[in-house]
Amino acid sequence: MSRQQTLDLIRRYYAAFNAGDGQGMLDCLAEHVAHDINQGGRHDGKDAFRAFLGHMARCYRERLDDVVVMASEDGARAAAEFVVHGEYLATDEGLPEAHGQKYILPAGAFFDVVDGRIARVSVYYNLADWTAQVSA
Repeated sequence: MSRQQTLDLIRRYYAAFNAGDGQGMLDCLAEHVAHDINQGGRHDGKDAFRAFLGHMARCYRERLDDVVVMASEDGARAAAEFVVHGEYLATDEGLPEAHGQKYILPAGAFFDVVDGRIARVSVYYNLADWTAQVSA
């Protein structure tokens, strides 16, 4: 896969995210995608990712702005930096109580791309910053 094809794939993934198109996101993923959740564990496979999307839709409403995507020359790896604009809708287990708090949070993600699909996505953000924003 070329660098440009990888850039297009990651941009398509984030366009689907911002459109609330979970199936569009899933279409960008390899069947056995590895999903590293910020300060959490790794989930494997599209079914686990689908469940994660359902959980996120229940607890959060988010939009990503200022998305910048980078890719290696061979297209095998990519990264993205963005700003999350969110609303905390329902209490997520182990986190502060939700009551519609809004937050703005810089974040990033790293990707492995295999055979034209995302084979790994690892998302990172400052959980302490998010917690402070929703606890204020």
